[in-house]
Amino acid sequence: TIRRLASLGGGDCPCRNTRGDLIKDECAIFVIMLRRCFGCCLDKGPRHVPLQELPPVILDTHHMGMDVVIVKSGRRICGTGGALGAAPIAQDKGYLEVKIQSTGVWGIGLATRKANLSTVPLGQDADSWILRSDSTIVHDGQIKHKLSTHISDGDIVGVTYNHVELNFYLNGDPLHCPLTGIRGTIYPCLYVDEGAILDVIFSEFYYPPPDGFDRIMYEQSLL
Repeated sequence: TIRRLASLGGGDCPCRNTRGDLIKDECAIFVIMLRRCFGCCLDKGPRHVPLQELPPVILDTHHMGMDVVIVKSGRRICGTGGALGAAPIAQDKGYLEVKIQSTGVWGIGLATRKANLSTVPLGQDADSWILRSDSTIVHDGQIKHKLSTHISDGDIVGVTYNHVELNFYLNGDPLHCPLTGIRGTIYPCLYVDEGAILDVIFSEFYYPPPDGFDRIMYEQSLL
């Protein structure tokens, strides 16, 4: 059979008869031809195609205010105005962090692409849900929560969203100020003014995400 012939790499050939070496040579040639034709099946295992490494999520320079400056490979925002993340929160439970590099006027939260990113503070319309530097959490121009905690330089603000609630964390501790009723395609949103500088962290977090939450990832259709 083909399998039996293909297994012959050397040694005596079972096809030898009274013609001796002639039959042996013909058999060897046949085996070589089989291996050339079916070598990928006989001699090699399955080939593994490496998965494409997912690019990191960064701030979106196509969706930012006119006076915004984004540096540090898309991870730092300064200037005046807001910017969205380059990927929406499409998975069930998304998490990100923001480090307050320099205080001033700033905001952290979520928004749709309808939000006006050139006007600060955000949170004045129906398309943004924002924790502001004055410790208020605002949506559609209404203060939804007022924190008793002050947020300072070097602090880490965590953000979770599970398509039911938006929650904020300060240096790993929950602030217990949920926002609900969020609709639409939702993106991470940051804004700065008056010298504030924020660094967004989409991976390699300072604090572990709450149970079930993970870093924001691109949808496959966007790659």
